[in-house]
Amino acid sequence: MARRILRWLGIAALAIGYPLLAHYTNASAHNENLGALVSIAPVVLIALMLSWKSAMRPILLGVLMLSCVGLWTEWSALQLHFGLVYWLQHVGMQLILFMTFARTLIDGRKPLCTRFAEAVHAPLSPQHEIYARHVTVAWTLFFAAMALTSTLLFFLAPLTTWSVFANFLTFPLVAAMFIAEYWVRKYALPEMQNMHILDAVRAFRNTSLRTR
Repeated sequence: MARRILRWLGIAALAIGYPLLAHYTNASAHNENLGALVSIAPVVLIALMLSWKSAMRPILLGVLMLSCVGLWTEWSALQLHFGLVYWLQHVGMQLILFMTFARTLIDGRKPLCTRFAEAVHAPLSPQHEIYARHVTVAWTLFFAAMALTSTLLFFLAPLTTWSVFANFLTFPLVAAMFIAEYWVRKYALPEMQNMHILDAVRAFRNTSLRTR
């Protein structure tokens, strides 16, 4: 129990601390070295974890080490353009989520939100299936809009403006989308008045466990 609490406290500290530190490097002058370090840290850590868990661990760790050497030799260029690394991370995540939802809308595939709904409310009524498909479309458009907004702000607005959007507004906007979908669902599917606002989170967890 104590280990679980510490783990969640660590996740919360990281989720709060990293955006604050990233925004600080974007908003303050003469932080090129810190900005470069903070911008590449998530990429290096994720690559390290994936390499360590892979059956090709020695090869991937060697590639990662060579990549780090390459980054070190080009450190001065990274210091000048660390903001671009931040943007690539943010817009890349939005595009990954966009593709995750969008590819399930192709003919013959089950919309992602239908799978989520089935994990909690199966079997679904025809009306619920239609609604779940519309929700999948909504999330697809949402992440496309997030990627577009991030790109426009990065290239057309001051870096600090983009940083506020990326570091402080992304998660609140996602949360607002969840809340808006919850209230629309209560109106569109009145027979499900007893549903909980965390149903979507529980559905995502259940679906992820089934696909592992």
